[in-house]
Amino acid sequence: MDRSRPNKKYIPFTYKMMIPYLVLVLLTDMLVGYIAYTMLIQSRTEMAETNVRTALKQTMSNIHYQTDEIERMTNSLFLNTTFQNALQFRGQPLENMLKMRDDIVPYMKAPLQLYGNKLRLVLYSLNETMLDITGDEMSEPIGRSDYYVLSEQAIEGQEWFKSIVAGNEDSVWLQADTDRELSNISYFRKLVSSNVGPAVIGYIRVTARIDELFGNFSSFPIEQGIDLRLIDRASGLKMYEQGKVNEQAKAGSYLVISEELPLSDYVIEVRVPHTYLYKDASRMQFAITAVCSISFAVMAFIGFLVARLSGKKIKRIVYLVRSFQEGNFYKRIGFSGNDEFVYISNSFNQMATSIQELIRNVYEQGIQKKQAELDVLQAQISPHFLYNTLSTIGSLANMGEAEKVTSMVQGLAKFYRLTLNEGQVYISLEDELEQVKMYLEIQRVKYADAFEVHYDIDPGILQVPIIKLILQPFVENIFKHAWFGETIAIIITGKRFGDRIELKVIDNGIGMRPDTIRNMRLSTFRSDGYGLKNVEERIKLRYGNDFGIQIGSYFGAGTTVQIILPVDNEEIREVQGA
Repeated sequence: MDRSRPNKKYIPFTYKMMIPYLVLVLLTDMLVGYIAYTMLIQSRTEMAETNVRTALKQTMSNIHYQTDEIERMTNSLFLNTTFQNALQFRGQPLENMLKMRDDIVPYMKAPLQLYGNKLRLVLYSLNETMLDITGDEMSEPIGRSDYYVLSEQAIEGQEWFKSIVAGNEDSVWLQADTDRELSNISYFRKLVSSNVGPAVIGYIRVTARIDELFGNFSSFPIEQGIDLRLIDRASGLKMYEQGKVNEQAKAGSYLVISEELPLSDYVIEVRVPHTYLYKDASRMQFAITAVCSISFAVMAFIGFLVARLSGKKIKRIVYLVRSFQEGNFYKRIGFSGNDEFVYISNSFNQMATSIQELIRNVYEQGIQKKQAELDVLQAQISPHFLYNTLSTIGSLANMGEAEKVTSMVQGLAKFYRLTLNEGQVYISLEDELEQVKMYLEIQRVKYADAFEVHYDIDPGILQVPIIKLILQPFVENIFKHAWFGETIAIIITGKRFGDRIELKVIDNGIGMRPDTIRNMRLSTFRSDGYGLKNVEERIKLRYGNDFGIQIGSYFGAGTTVQIILPVDNEEIREVQGA
């Protein structure tokens, strides 16, 4: 019977229970960490979004205030009858110049001085007698507040002006001329005479810088990726932008917040990158991960301590079982307390006592019986070999073949010396092969060179101990039963396969029929030789049922005998230890 190795490693049950425990703790920590991280990110995102919306509302209020001021500025001119009359005055150039100096320019300069930001106030007159007043170049950025008096002919060819006239719009916010390039926006309004019917007498255009309309950008951290845009909703064109959007970014990588402006169809839009919203995410993630990792480590340490303490008793039981497995039935175990381990220890101790008694009363008797059976089987070796050899020696002596007689006697002596082996059951494979060689040398004297023998033995198994007289009976059977021609060849091989060795005896003799092999397996002793069943029973009694003999034979072609033996077993170790 095979026994598992006594020092084989195993995982204690309490440690196995640690695996689901640790998995549960890990999943719990991950869930708690995920929930905490998600809530913190959500809170941070909501706070950042609230800050952006608050800043946007402040910007909206500022734009509303600034645009209202600009519209009030145009209202003061629109409702000023003196200003209207001056626009309609047609006189001599000098008279026109004086009229403009007294009744037009003052009314244009006054609101510019009161308005806080820099503006361009342009009057487009339909009165061809009016003189032009030009200020800074209008294609340049607004550097200071300035006013202009120009003829309506300066804009009558512009598409934006044609669109306003065609639409019969009284007032409109738009980007005209170079406003888009300069990031400006203009308020354009008709001037209508209040004296004689609703006749158009001119146009007022107030141009302001968009960034001054928006006010202070400190509420929007542009440097952190926030983008502020002014968009014409009707055309979809971007009129102004502060900041820069990564055009290659994914569609959902920005939070878009938009508000309608009181400027026609304009919309102010703020794009907030998620990197800004989650700018503290990595720090929070690190903190949460650290806390969860520490929690997991503490829980794992506590679980290990509990498993170690609760597993000590089981470990003692396992060690005792291993001692029993190794044949030490004298150890006992004892636990204090009143639990299942106390019951197990008491039952185990009673079992150990019973096993010791069984060993004395049954096992040892069984060993003696087995040894007696082996001795009987050993004694069944046919005396024919000795009788035939002695007869051959006598014949050779009568013939005066002293040298051959000497060789056969020496070979016979060595053969039986190896067979007896000082009463030992086990001999090395090398000695077993030497015994076979002695037998073949005796046969060679008898048969001369009528047979050939070849050996193919793995040198690494020569010192493996095996029970004696394993190979010789099968070699002897070749001479008695397999030889049918003038010559015969014998091959003896030995190989190692893991923890087993395989020995083969092969001949090219007459072979055997299947019924002959069956009869050999059933017969323990044969009158003309050493029985196959005899050898197989010896092997199984010593090594167990996993080992034995297999025969393959084809009648007329030869026979192969395969013998499977262990490299090591408990009985061999006991013999070697003795």
